[in-house]
Amino acid sequence: MGQINNKIKICRAEHNLTQEELAQKTGVTRQTIIAVEKNKYVPSLELAFKIAGAFKKKIEEVFFYH
Repeated sequence: MGQINNKIKICRAEHNLTQEELAQKTGVTRQTIIAVEKNKYVPSLELAFKIAGAFKKKIEEVFFYH
């Protein structure tokens, strides 16, 4: 079975954002961002779109299935 992975850490570095700042932009806790970033938690579709939107990227540029 496949897994959803992400490039959140890379995108945060490109935008000079901390986990806390991304959490504030997306309306979740820093702990949620940490869990998603480490692939320990698969975000809801709504949260995935919010995270991608915070980076001004398409969802498939941040999240990918393999």
